[in-house]
Amino acid sequence: MLGAVETRSVSPVFVGRAGELGTLTEALSRGGAGEPQALLVGGEAGVGKTRLVEEFTHLARAQGAVVAVGGCVEVGADGLPFAPFSTALRALHRRLPAELAAAADGQEGELARLLPEFGDVGSHDPAAEDGTARLFELTVRLLERLAADRTVVLVLEDLHWADASTRHLLAYLFRTLHRGRIVVVATYRSDDIHRRHPLRPLLAELDRLRSVRRIELSRFTRAEVHRQLTGILAAEPAPALLAEVFERSDGNAFFVEELVASHACGAAAGSLSESLRDLLLVRVEALPEDAQRVVRTVAEGGSTVEFDLLAAVARLSEDDLIEALRAAVGANILIAAPDGDGYRFRHSLVREAVSDDLLPGERSRLNRRYAEALEQAPGLVRADERANRLATYWYHSRDAARALPAVLRASVETRKRYAYAEQLRLLERALELWDEVPDEVRGALRPMDYAEAYPPCGCDRETTPLRYLDLLAEAAVAARLCGERERALKIGKTALRLLDTDEEHDPLRAAWFWTERARLQSNLARGDGWAEIARAQELVRGLPPSAVHALVLAVAAGWAMLRNPGPDALADAERAVEYARLVKAEAIELTARGTLGCIMVAAGDTERGLAELHAVRERTTALGQFHEAARTHVNLSSCLEGLGRSQESVEVATTGIDMARSHGLVDSAGWIRANLAESLIALGAWDRGQEEAELLLRTAAAGTKPGGTALMLLGLLAVLRGEPAPAAARLAEAAARYGTRDPMPQYSLPMAHVETLVASAEGRLADVRAVLAAATATGFPPGTHRYGWPLVLAAVTAEADARGLPAAADGRPAALDLIRRCVRNLAAPAPVWQAHSLHVSAELARAEGRATTERWTEVVTAFEALDRPHELARARHRLADALLAEGGRREEAAALLREAHVTAVRLGAHPLREDVELLAARARLTPLTADRPAPQPLEAEDDAFGLTPREQDVLRLVAEGRTNRQIAEELFISPKTASVHVSNILAKLGVAGRGEAAALAHRLRLLDAPV
Repeated sequence: MLGAVETRSVSPVFVGRAGELGTLTEALSRGGAGEPQALLVGGEAGVGKTRLVEEFTHLARAQGAVVAVGGCVEVGADGLPFAPFSTALRALHRRLPAELAAAADGQEGELARLLPEFGDVGSHDPAAEDGTARLFELTVRLLERLAADRTVVLVLEDLHWADASTRHLLAYLFRTLHRGRIVVVATYRSDDIHRRHPLRPLLAELDRLRSVRRIELSRFTRAEVHRQLTGILAAEPAPALLAEVFERSDGNAFFVEELVASHACGAAAGSLSESLRDLLLVRVEALPEDAQRVVRTVAEGGSTVEFDLLAAVARLSEDDLIEALRAAVGANILIAAPDGDGYRFRHSLVREAVSDDLLPGERSRLNRRYAEALEQAPGLVRADERANRLATYWYHSRDAARALPAVLRASVETRKRYAYAEQLRLLERALELWDEVPDEVRGALRPMDYAEAYPPCGCDRETTPLRYLDLLAEAAVAARLCGERERALKIGKTALRLLDTDEEHDPLRAAWFWTERARLQSNLARGDGWAEIARAQELVRGLPPSAVHALVLAVAAGWAMLRNPGPDALADAERAVEYARLVKAEAIELTARGTLGCIMVAAGDTERGLAELHAVRERTTALGQFHEAARTHVNLSSCLEGLGRSQESVEVATTGIDMARSHGLVDSAGWIRANLAESLIALGAWDRGQEEAELLLRTAAAGTKPGGTALMLLGLLAVLRGEPAPAAARLAEAAARYGTRDPMPQYSLPMAHVETLVASAEGRLADVRAVLAAATATGFPPGTHRYGWPLVLAAVTAEADARGLPAAADGRPAALDLIRRCVRNLAAPAPVWQAHSLHVSAELARAEGRATTERWTEVVTAFEALDRPHELARARHRLADALLAEGGRREEAAALLREAHVTAVRLGAHPLREDVELLAARARLTPLTADRPAPQPLEAEDDAFGLTPREQDVLRLVAEGRTNRQIAEELFISPKTASVHVSNILAKLGVAGRGEAAALAHRLRLLDAPV
């Protein structure tokens, strides 16, 4: 509009920064080769971050890259949600409309939350807790698709102003961007990042990512200031001016320009202001009066002010406004916005100085003018910014009656965009304004327009006024969804205190807040939440059916499904379904039906329970309730695995992961992937199971339970492959993720199983017994047999392997009695668990010295009908051992060992492979594989581990629990010689201690005569 306007004081030459620019251009090269790059550029205000980025983007465009720049904006003291991403995507939309549309195909409704140009925002599901994660995942996939065959440079400026949602999206982008020709550069003011600045934790998190590089800009040296001055003045600066400017600017590039400008305005060098704010205002005060007025108006309008909006607020004639803008742009105070639709300050420091110089009444008057202009002509700003900016203008105008409805409307818009942190901030402003607003204004507000956090409590939302409690409910949910759980807990406490008074007594509202509190107690590892759920149940007991009543019952049933799915849980789930149907709350009904299906399967009503889960999956998918559909995939795959139908579980989980990822349901995909990894391991697909568990560990949010399950499964694989120490480390990490306040059987029993295997592998029988006793102290709730049988099997196998050890004798009767009690309390509703039951019985018999080939034949037959290769190989090894002990059936034993050996080798199950090979060697059987030589007959003076006769004598005494001195006395040797023999034995057996050596000797029958 202004045409060519001559500006002054900006350095026309790019000074210094060669190293930093080299780092950026190297990243551009690597990004163009398909290796995504992420860089953070930090430095104090005015040090030259923007100039460096401008130079870099110029080079990037020259090399054919597509550049999109987005800046965090400051409207008053508030940032707009996702502002830099929205701006950058808008730039990409202008540059590559067809390509961006193709990349967003099928997800336009979700991505419209970031870029309204995609169309109408998709439906908002208040129950979808991972709505934000879904939006983040879809955004990353959009960028990856767009950068598949072109280099994209994404620049995000001024992170120190970033809203919480922008910070979270940036962190997610940096963590998960692994494909595409893309370079992401983000800038921030390092001098603004004080100890409590919200950007500080993000910077610390990004520092831990190897994929993120940081560039810190330092101030200019004297020589660089000299070059900058020479460029600005187009002449050699006078020595006195150089000395004065360098001293006062201290090498800050922007201050150099301001000092030169103030000198050009007529101020003598010696009279330059000592105050930074005054220095920045020198050029503003040199402008004509109308230009100063326009500059002050722009300062209060936000980071960028549209021309038409500015014209409405400044109240100048068009000619006068343009002349004023021409003067401000010519003085290099204002510049045209990149899209050419408005004006902004060239540097935010000047804007801050001008804004700070406004009088309090002047500031509120300008904000009122902005608000009134925007209400009269909403089209003055983009639709996606309108609500937030109007709320900000009215809030800073100090007009509570006009501000409250505007703030509430903005909170609704931010909620639709899944910007829950910004929604919380706006709701807190509404709570702050509430008592300042006249009753008639509050009375005109309706819950249906502003609140959706909980179902209607028997009131007409169209006629009942919005209440303070409604806002508290909205704020509590927003706080929970944006991760501010402590804040959510405090908001809930405030609400419950109000509900305790006679004026606000409302049992349905109170019940809703207690269920929220239960969720938070569990999330914060403060307990299992049952006391809160019980309180909610008391409050709704005897009341007519309602959505809240159905919700409370559904939450109670869901709690019990994971901890004690007994008759009470079944009754709660059935009533939740009934009440939800009565009040037509289908979302709650479907959640309750999914829970009901799981409880029915756990109770033995298998086919009806599975049918219910399948029906819920189909209905939620048809309704587009993908969050609940993903939850159903989690539960269905888990139930199938619990029934031993692992292949079906894999199929359901694979479909569920595809569905969840296609809709950006990252957290849900993690839960499903945990089930997939578990089923793959059960099926003997250990390598693929490990890959899935490792992928889950990389992608699961920090501290979440799916990550704990991934660690537990990796620990299980490690111990099964003969690596107990790494398994123990994984187990400790998993325990930290699970926490100790809410020991759900689905986590505690598998953890105890792995811990038992580790202790057994290390010869710590006492620890095996202690773990089993602690894990089974409260019994086995319905449905936990899938975890109980492997745990009991591991414990009884350790007892059988230690049979004959003197150290194992103490406490053995009690240990075996506990195992028998466990067997009596464990259900075996499916063939796989019936096979486990037979296996446990056979190991019990082996522990008591009464194992028979008939028992082991029965176990082998049971597992042969199942897809459980590791368990089958173990059973075949035991049957072969029993056959050889009875004598006369060597060929049959050899065939069993060959089959077991093939499985052990394929799985990488080194302990099982070792057991099989040692048994074959002791029995002098034919080769186990074609590429291995036949075991040579054992000489009398040696055994399979190369132990000499003397070492075998020492090993027998070690197995009896003798000390080195006692061994020396028994064999008439010195204690030192006995110690040397023990060390040699440990080395040959490959064990870490005497107890482990004794256990191995008995397990492999090394002290028996050769078979």
